[in-house]
Amino acid sequence: MSPQRVSASAWYVEGVSALGSKANQNFISNAAFVVTPAGVVAIDALGSPALAERLIVEIRKITPLPITHVLVTHYHADHIYGLQAFKAVGAKIVAHKAAKEYLNSDTARLRLEASRQELAPWIDAQTHLVEADDWLAGDTNLTVGGVQFQIRPVGPAHTPEDIAIYLPSEKVLFAGDLVFRSRIPYVGQADSRHWISALDTLLGFDAQVIVPGHGSLSKDARTDMQLTRDYLSYLRSTMGEAAKNMEPFESAYAATDWSAFEHLPLFRVANRMNAYNTYLLLEHEAN
Repeated sequence: MSPQRVSASAWYVEGVSALGSKANQNFISNAAFVVTPAGVVAIDALGSPALAERLIVEIRKITPLPITHVLVTHYHADHIYGLQAFKAVGAKIVAHKAAKEYLNSDTARLRLEASRQELAPWIDAQTHLVEADDWLAGDTNLTVGGVQFQIRPVGPAHTPEDIAIYLPSEKVLFAGDLVFRSRIPYVGQADSRHWISALDTLLGFDAQVIVPGHGSLSKDARTDMQLTRDYLSYLRSTMGEAAKNMEPFESAYAATDWSAFEHLPLFRVANRMNAYNTYLLLEHEAN
């Protein structure tokens, strides 16, 4: 784990382009941090307490200032299982209030139980879900050490609680999992229609650099956001037509031309699931 400089005061660490495993400690997502004169603001907390502890060590190599806040872009496991390590050093957790429903759901509980088995010893009985100290409801500006962070809810999209964080002084956008750079997105139960709309919102920021939730830095915001947008639009177009015509998913999937995306990392792992979930979503929208 080696932080890479994003701008004058921002850094990030890049997870591997793979599924979470014991071998990679669930280091499959990115996290970032901004050093201000009054302290450090982190964005996301990585996928295990051990990873977060390693990140804290790396932050302290750069500055002795305290970590004052962690801004959570969304509550997927690979971004939040490290929160307890940041909480232990006194950081305030900030997230959108729409995450409360997930945190109190059987889905979150069962996911953690499964992770304790599949990702042991990195996720174990001591690993627990951490609620935010500040639950946000709308647009918020956070100022730390004179540095402004513009926090903008953009869900429901990838998740109901998605937020984007913009650092206007350095034109850096922390996009969370709304942007997957150079790889297939994980769609899951996402609201792809609103996700596309959220990407249009992100294109409205005057960002010179985007830190995505997965993948390397983007210095070509429009192109990289367009890749995610085009993929989601293609899923909706192809699977929507099949759902409208009541064509069985298997035959619709087999007949679809995936050549524009099949070269991307994780296509074979994620695309079929993404297509099926989109097919179900479009069936529901049609009714």
